[in-house]
Amino acid sequence: MENRRAPQFTDSNDAERKHGIALPLPGSDAYAELPQFPTTKVLPFRRTIRRHELHQIIPLAETTIYEMERRGEFPRRFNLTPRCVVWDLDEVEAWIDARKQAAQAGSTAPASGPDVRLRRNRPVRKASSLA
Repeated sequence: MENRRAPQFTDSNDAERKHGIALPLPGSDAYAELPQFPTTKVLPFRRTIRRHELHQIIPLAETTIYEMERRGEFPRRFNLTPRCVVWDLDEVEAWIDARKQAAQAGSTAPASGPDVRLRRNRPVRKASSLA
């Protein structure tokens, strides 16, 4: 039989000792035997954000976000309840990172201006031939 020392407990609170919930002091053998990490796997934490939080992160109009979702260019929203619509924060952050990397790589061309020849009001004048 192995001869072991009794665990050293803190003397800070006698009530803890009465109820048997006192913890051993750091550096003692009993403290070293305490489990330091959970033995079961921790479930991943998934954060969802609502519309107001999304607009704080992504300063785009509601219709722009809706159209991008419809085309598959933006993470899809989903309903938690019939009246509560949320987005997965990890998906939104991944979308932001992908947009940032695409802009840094130069694979996204800047948007060209509207075709002024298609205007209904203030049409563009024909070029004069006074050269």
